[in-house]
Amino acid sequence: MGLTDEILDLAATPPEGLPEASLRLARLSFFDWLACGLGAAGEPVTRHVLDFVQGEGGTAAATAFGGARMPARAAALANGTISHALDYDDTHFAHIGHLSVGIFPAALAAGEMTDASLAEVIAAFLVGAESAIRIGVTLGAGHYERGFHQTATAGAFGATVAAGRLFGLTRAQMRAALGLCATRASGLKSQFGTMGKPLNAGFAASNGVECARLAALGLTSADDGLAGPQGFLPTHSDAPAPTPVPAPGQFLFDDIRYKLHACCHGTHAMIEALQELRDRSGLSPQAVEAITVTVHPRWLKVCDIKQPRTGLEVKFSYTRLAAMVLSRVLTADPESFTDAVASDPSLGALAARVRVDSDPGIADTAATVRIVMRDGTDAEAGHDLMTRFAPAEIEARVTGKVAAVIGQRAGPLWTAIAGGLDAPASEIARHLAFNQETLAAE
Repeated sequence: MGLTDEILDLAATPPEGLPEASLRLARLSFFDWLACGLGAAGEPVTRHVLDFVQGEGGTAAATAFGGARMPARAAALANGTISHALDYDDTHFAHIGHLSVGIFPAALAAGEMTDASLAEVIAAFLVGAESAIRIGVTLGAGHYERGFHQTATAGAFGATVAAGRLFGLTRAQMRAALGLCATRASGLKSQFGTMGKPLNAGFAASNGVECARLAALGLTSADDGLAGPQGFLPTHSDAPAPTPVPAPGQFLFDDIRYKLHACCHGTHAMIEALQELRDRSGLSPQAVEAITVTVHPRWLKVCDIKQPRTGLEVKFSYTRLAAMVLSRVLTADPESFTDAVASDPSLGALAARVRVDSDPGIADTAATVRIVMRDGTDAEAGHDLMTRFAPAEIEARVTGKVAAVIGQRAGPLWTAIAGGLDAPASEIARHLAFNQETLAAE
């Protein structure tokens, strides 16, 4: 079976055929995604993208973060962008990208448009995410290393599948939608550290709604625009990898990982290792002579900005983040990533003592850290983000992170999700309002 037919089969999976463990994680991802969007209320890119979509007008079919109603495609664009503004959303390392920010906005917008239930939206997200993962893995690391942003490229196909499922596309229509997406999916890593990066997620989401809706209206496309001759795979990957097949009753989605620090996920293994060393040794920045961080080489093109100029760039700077951890600046708090932190002289002086090395033999989810003290002693620690935790522990960690981002809204939001699976998507969409008083008054 070819990849396109595999994706078409996934898209048509009945609800009872979806693994319960995967659905549980998908519900947690929805909670995490909503918090990331709500937490970005004050971000400049949020204001800019809302000004853009609200200025266009159109049919009020779906809800954007902030509470405004607008066309589904516009809501998907806004919500994808806004929810990725903090760069605090989930990551799938085999896919090499973020899933929720490109796919949930498309699923929720399509769900509102079709009066689907929240359970149907989450199921559509899950099959869309699984599709994006399999496409992303097939594209391979070469696609990412060349400069493509898998969140936006493979993610657009996932958004198309999710929206198409909710629009009730036939198999032939879903095939057409995937073909249309093949000529729309785009996104470059050159945007990292700028507002263009979250906009890539918005484009993925809006492309998904657009391609699925056009196919629903009867627009046709190449028979196999994804994997066929001159299709997306052969034109965007030098050596497509074999499409992975998960074990029976499992999805590749189950390896989703949640961010517990408000910066690039490629830096998190280093942060965890440094925190362990810091807390174990009780060391102070003044006692540190030198720090060596070792990571997989792929991350050097992603999050190794040596001289960050803005709070955004700090999120992609190993050296500045290492200085923040040793100085006990809270990397879990999105408010820590300011332009002032980028220009802070004491952090800059400590960052200058950090060397970042690469080792192709280390897992791309891992990092090791070695600290040499001024008295000549040294200490070393490592961490791998693929360490598995029990579901209850994962939920507890994500709940703590959400509370740090949106405060007292976290509890009621999780209650609304867990208890509202049979409610229409428009009901949960009310929680996209930034102003809690406005939400309570509705």
